[in-house]
Amino acid sequence: MNFRKTMAASAITLATTLLSANVAYAACATDGLPSSMAKPDGYPARALTMVVPYGPAGGSGQVAQAMAQAVSDLTGVSINRDHKPGGSGTVGMTAYMASPADGYAVMEHIDDASSAHALDSGRPNPATDLIPLVTSQITFSQIYIRTDEDRFTDWESFVKWVTAQNGRATIANVSKEGSMERVNMKFITDATGMQIQQISFDKGAPRYGALAGGQVDALFEQPGDVRKFMDAGKFKPILTLLKERPAAFADVPSLTDVALDFDPLYRFRGFYVHKDAPADRVKWLQWAFQKAYCQPSYQKYNESKYMTLIESFRDTQGSRDLINQTVAQYREVYKSMGLEVK
Repeated sequence: MNFRKTMAASAITLATTLLSANVAYAACATDGLPSSMAKPDGYPARALTMVVPYGPAGGSGQVAQAMAQAVSDLTGVSINRDHKPGGSGTVGMTAYMASPADGYAVMEHIDDASSAHALDSGRPNPATDLIPLVTSQITFSQIYIRTDEDRFTDWESFVKWVTAQNGRATIANVSKEGSMERVNMKFITDATGMQIQQISFDKGAPRYGALAGGQVDALFEQPGDVRKFMDAGKFKPILTLLKERPAAFADVPSLTDVALDFDPLYRFRGFYVHKDAPADRVKWLQWAFQKAYCQPSYQKYNESKYMTLIESFRDTQGSRDLINQTVAQYREVYKSMGLEVK
């Protein structure tokens, strides 16, 4: 792989941060926060709006719903979700940045915001143009096939079958070139020599439906997003993009098991407010979203989505550190891929 070495140091640093049992990032570290906080000058006096730059059916839509409910249960403040999918998150980001910076609008976003800034520094930097309220999910990816698939049944037979198709095999993936999913797939295809067409879907539901309906041969996704398909016996993972097998997927080979020597990129999701929002309102939102992470309903949700296999919580500073590490990592990857980094 022509860019593996150039990214190794930053990838190892990020992987260590993600996988270490750091006390500062322990599950429900926010239990030490006060159980309530006075609203600054009566704020919020009306419902908040949460801009979600993806559709309601995918992982971002699901985490937005879970966090909005947890914040509302904690504070009694309603949150209306406003889904603005398109452009791998850019449509929602553009809309949010144009909204009033009064603290009444927050945004859910994923690592796509970091990779977009890494490729083009003119795009919003989620660590500085926004204030991270909390990172509430960090997870890994897998490759899935249909459980009733008979052309191949595991990773070894899948690679053999794909290789024999001479570029006609297909896998459902996101559309954004340079995204976490696309970069990880490049790692895989470079290492294995597989030629596979990546069929693009911006929204989760059509992506999952493409595999379920047989329009594609495989799917690149995160386990929490397709758990209902696994529980229903429709999908099964054949590769976990981690160095070691997590206990929840003890029967699925890891990268090490199949001799794939690269450091995978991760999906992370969090919640943000505009950097120019009033400081007292930002402080209240930080408390509300970090405290909501420890609400039983949200913890139950994260566990149901396999979001406890990698430490998921980051506070504001921890989120900034994660974003800055991710931006640096992606810039090295993009340069090695020959992409123009602005």
